[in-house]
Amino acid sequence: MTHRTDARRADLLAAALAAAGRGWHVHPLRPGGKAPALHGEHACPRSGPCAGGHVKWEQRATTDPDRIRAAWTTGPYNVGIATGPSGLIVIDLDVHKDEKDKGSSDAPCGATSFSALCERAGQPWPTTYTVRTPSGGMHLYFSVRPGIELHNSARTLAPYVDTRAWGGNVVAAGSITPQGVYEAVNRYPVAELPAWLMRELQRPAPTPVAMAPLVVPGAATRRATVALDRETAAVRGTGEGGRNNRLLEGARALGRFVAWGEIARDVVEEAFQAAGEAAGLAPGECRATIRSALDWSIRTCRPRDAA
Repeated sequence: MTHRTDARRADLLAAALAAAGRGWHVHPLRPGGKAPALHGEHACPRSGPCAGGHVKWEQRATTDPDRIRAAWTTGPYNVGIATGPSGLIVIDLDVHKDEKDKGSSDAPCGATSFSALCERAGQPWPTTYTVRTPSGGMHLYFSVRPGIELHNSARTLAPYVDTRAWGGNVVAAGSITPQGVYEAVNRYPVAELPAWLMRELQRPAPTPVAMAPLVVPGAATRRATVALDRETAAVRGTGEGGRNNRLLEGARALGRFVAWGEIARDVVEEAFQAAGEAAGLAPGECRATIRSALDWSIRTCRPRDAA
């Protein structure tokens, strides 16, 4: 093993211990990546911690220094933070693809969307612990009081603004990908989630307007089936860095067929869940993204006759 690998492993171990020292539950991510390094349900050996049944990464994440040292001394794992068990909600301000690829400052991004959201609410940009991602995005960390259970969301607050809570995971400061380093740029104490943001996140989605089905219950039209096959194949074929966005776009594209009664929602959800996990996304992240995308698409799609 080279000195460079030893040094990187030591730095990542230090990052994991530092996060755990803040009370955040950590788990190893693949070296140089963002996906959990712990085995998934399909590869579960049903032994050790999983002797009584598969235990997911969210439940295995820990603050125990001994367990952390035992894991991170075996390899240069990036550091994941299980946001739910850590009492955190992290607001993920993404960067538009054009900005990532071309360095354009004119393209919309999560930071400008979130700034506009603050402006509309008459509130300042919150001061809290902040991590800059290698793509130029930001993670804003907030604490949530015990007993309040929030879940992931995908662009329901604003364009290019996602949240990570129960079922979610963020890459901790100090982790390294081929694009660069996750860096803590504001080391302020983690602020409690502002009440106005809590209200936005707990706002119920409008009830979709029921539309007359085009086909008999349980069946699906050919065009809906073709669209589902095409979109799920695209999700499975998307590499790291664009998987969640592709999953969001694909599920949104199918939402209109669900609203029009051309395909059952559970069929769409199951197909995209399998495609997202096959692409390497965490199960909880897939569920939250699919649910958010379908809710939005069903709520906003035009009537079938006007499409």
